[in-house]
Amino acid sequence: MPYGPTPDTPIDTSTETSTDTPPDTSTASTSAAPPRIVPPSRRPRVAPNRTQGRPARAARALRHASPALLAYAAVRLFGVLVFALWARTEHRGVWHLLAESWDCDWYLRIADKGYADTLGTQIDANNLAFFPLHPLLIRAGSVIVPEPRGAVGLAVAVGCSFLAAWGIFAVGDHLHGRRTGVLLAALWGSLPVALVQWMGYTESLFTALTAWALYAVLTGRWIWAGSLAALAGLTRPTGVALAAAVSLTALLTLFRQRRRKGSEGYRDFKGYEGHGEGRFPVRTLLGTLLAPLGWLSYVAWVGLRLDRWDGYFAVQKLWHNEWDGGVSTLRTMYDLLAVQRPQLFLTMVTATLLASLALFVLSVGDRQPLPLLVFTGLLLLIVLGSKGVYFPRARFLLPGFPLLLPLAAALARARTQVAVTVMVAAAVTSAAFGGHMLLAWMGPP
Repeated sequence: MPYGPTPDTPIDTSTETSTDTPPDTSTASTSAAPPRIVPPSRRPRVAPNRTQGRPARAARALRHASPALLAYAAVRLFGVLVFALWARTEHRGVWHLLAESWDCDWYLRIADKGYADTLGTQIDANNLAFFPLHPLLIRAGSVIVPEPRGAVGLAVAVGCSFLAAWGIFAVGDHLHGRRTGVLLAALWGSLPVALVQWMGYTESLFTALTAWALYAVLTGRWIWAGSLAALAGLTRPTGVALAAAVSLTALLTLFRQRRRKGSEGYRDFKGYEGHGEGRFPVRTLLGTLLAPLGWLSYVAWVGLRLDRWDGYFAVQKLWHNEWDGGVSTLRTMYDLLAVQRPQLFLTMVTATLLASLALFVLSVGDRQPLPLLVFTGLLLLIVLGSKGVYFPRARFLLPGFPLLLPLAAALARARTQVAVTVMVAAAVTSAAFGGHMLLAWMGPP
């Protein structure tokens, strides 16, 4: 079944109420006149209730999302507890691994010393490959909390992980109901590499921006959608996928609004009503223009800094991040599955990539809303089509939470005992792989 109402279903987009009370037809005489139906355009306006402001609405929304946030906190705390006990048996530093290792250190050094001003020739060494929003937040927070090193980056990641879980719940709740939203947030926290969500990496920040941007699109808040997509474009290279999803959806909405000009209202996706902007949809147009600004601004800034128009792409080439249409990915998968005896972590990465493709096919079959399909489709295209390093690709797909919607919706329809069993198994598996990722796998996550 498609999401939202069918085109033939009349939609009452009015927020006004009629003061005419229909008579009680159960006791009225059969000869009584039928109730007068007041057209929406002639119904008297009723002043909105302003006794409850934004803080009250936010508190109400937070209470509504609290089961999802509690479920997410439970699975992540369990994962971190298992990791901490495991690290203690191996005499490894938990704080260093979560807050200062691998990419965490890159972001901390950018926040401390800034970006390189030359391209150079050294492989995997130019910090211009890392986008600036996370280091800027670390630098701003370090003014307040200078020590210990990595505290701000880790705090940003953990805090944004809860914002991400809230946004993920909001999308699932909007499309399928509260139960699905709770399960969707818990599933996102139970992914095999979910421990990264509580490391000083950018995945939590990027997912939070992505989730709320997609929710803003689904509910017709175009300026919010464009602004959040612009910030996501300053966070990770795959922000271009979110920008494309927002801008393309907004452009299609503008086109369809123009075709249906003169109607009382037009609903493009479930929950979106695009009739409130008058004759010219300024907000939709602004959302279209804002969405790609973050990604484009950073790419242009790198080009100016290196004094060459392709400066950013030259930096990515030094990191072997070039797009080859997936040839390198297929070769690596073939070697791992048919030639070599792969390490456990690489096997998990391969299984995650293949499962993501299968889930995307299910998402298309379920006719998910267009912005979700565009984002996850482009994200998969970028991640699988690159010939860069193979092992972090499961982490790169963490923001693709809409891929989990078919699973969450199926669990929501299942019996409670089945759903609980699946979620417990997912949490245990995530904890095991999280510990293996940082303690047994001798490389970055």
